[in-house]
Amino acid sequence: MATGTLGAIAVAAALMGAVTASGAEGYPTVAVVDYVYACMKANGETRAALERCSCSIDVIASIMPYERYEAAETFRSLGLQTGERGALFRESAPAKSALTELRRAQAEAEVRCF
Repeated sequence: MATGTLGAIAVAAALMGAVTASGAEGYPTVAVVDYVYACMKANGETRAALERCSCSIDVIASIMPYERYEAAETFRSLGLQTGERGALFRESAPAKSALTELRRAQAEAEVRCF
């Protein structure tokens, strides 16, 4: 087995362990793992990053119900489109409100976990 494959298996196992003990109740496992994986990619693939990123999604989950988190992430993702297609997802009142709430939750998570 290649070293890269073993590393990926180790990261996946660590992520699943984090999800099992996660306080992100009401959030689907795949959403928690997706967040933690992306967070670790941005902050280093270390045990410390795993703990901080797991803490971060727990804080976000304590502030935002999953339905609002999902809406905000959808607005954020679709807002990346250029031109008129993305404008609706960047500039509408619901998009701005959802993204503001997500940013506040992320800022709180940053303060508490990092």
